[in-house]
Amino acid sequence: MGTIAGIARHARPRGPMEVLDSVRITVESGLDGDFRGAVKPGGRGRRQVSLIERADWDAAMADLGVDHHWSARRANLLVEGLDLPQIEGARVRIGGVVLMITKECDPCSRMEELEPGLKAALTPDWRGGALAKVIAGGSIAVGDAIEVETDS
Repeated sequence: MGTIAGIARHARPRGPMEVLDSVRITVESGLDGDFRGAVKPGGRGRRQVSLIERADWDAAMADLGVDHHWSARRANLLVEGLDLPQIEGARVRIGGVVLMITKECDPCSRMEELEPGLKAALTPDWRGGALAKVIAGGSIAVGDAIEVETDS
């Protein structure tokens, strides 16, 4: 079991990241106020929520000898103390919120704009994070527990 160590959203592409203490997450719109969360007509909602592990971000920063705030990754949720599943279909739970991992969050060229070499530093072993679809919504806050759901 881990902890939600940070929450962030951006209202528009390339828009500034807003760091939050809490947020509502819905099946229809992902994180309230985040432009990526809404499922487009005919879409599958594979990018509704992005998650990154604090240890992975910290390792990438150490590799480059820099110290950018985690929200520079443009992820929605910073996870601490939990190894995120690296398999499509795996589910994580934050209270009543259930997210299904849909794919790896491949680092893009925006990371190179932030710091030369960052894209490569985030590439190995899903270091750039995971993307997820919302299966069940609710409200979450920094400090909430996050866990991988297991089949019973």
